[in-house]
Amino acid sequence: MEGCIQQYTMVDGEEKTTDFFTENQWVLSLSGFDEANPSTHFLVCVEETTVVGNEEAAQKIFKNFPRFETVSRMVMEKAFAEQQSRMNSFMTDTPEQRYSKLVKSKPDLLQRVPQYQIASYIGVKPESLSRIRKRLVLKKK
Repeated sequence: MEGCIQQYTMVDGEEKTTDFFTENQWVLSLSGFDEANPSTHFLVCVEETTVVGNEEAAQKIFKNFPRFETVSRMVMEKAFAEQQSRMNSFMTDTPEQRYSKLVKSKPDLLQRVPQYQIASYIGVKPESLSRIRKRLVLKKK
């Protein structure tokens, strides 16, 4: 994949960003994987994006190259571990700590996506993100 994709869900009519996918990442959303239950997540390209593959293509690859299924499982396990880490962060970290972690782990996102999406991703309103950023700048001085 090339580009940037935002994953979000709607809560009381408000968009809540749950993830960003960028280069060298698989776009994974298991919400709605079961056809009986519609997905609760939406995916939208934040910038020009190229994505290769879909579930049908994956099943064909798995059939023709069984070892690829093992690789896919490893990717899913890594994604699940990252998701658990983010959930834990929401339970234990302050918004400022979540923002600092984002700056360290995905600094390019700050230039690629609107600030209101960054705010949503760390669980605050845009005004709070502005205050967090100001405090962090002051701490560096």
